Amino acid sequence: MSTEASRVAFLGPKDQLQSYRAAALPAGVAVIPALLDAPEQYEEAFATVLRERADALLVGGSPVSYTQLGRTVKFAADNSLPAIYPYGEAAEAGGLIAYGSNTEGRFRQAARLVDRILKGAKPQDVPTEQPTAFELIVNRKTATLSD
Repeated sequence: MSTEASRVAFLGPKDQLQSYRAAALPAGVAVIPALLDAPEQYEEAFATVLRERADALLVGGSPVSYTQLGRTVKFAADNSLPAIYPYGEAAEAGGLIAYGSNTEGRFRQAARLVDRILKGAKPQDVPTEQPTAFELIVNRKTATLSD
């Protein structure tokens, strides 16, 4: 298996594609769009990844990608594609690498904001919050199988 990826498929929503392309450009990595905005687009997106012979898979964060993690992890494993996911749950399900904010922490944060609104705060007065802690999870078993 090559340790270098020059063609990385982006599996995620269209509105995130440009930011990933911009980040990959300085490294000389081509980002192949395999766009997903709905679960029914998975088969075509997976076909694109295979047809374009991607070296690796980068999964964008969205409600669709979160609810379909198992499907994506299986696809990557079945096709021997190293993949990075934005959710720790993907690494726990057998995905190679996950990097992002803690999902449970984001849900707790959202619940606190909803609680403030339900207690009378005006939505426009509730500040937007960004995660401040991120986690990197490498699934050792999957990494060993990839060697």
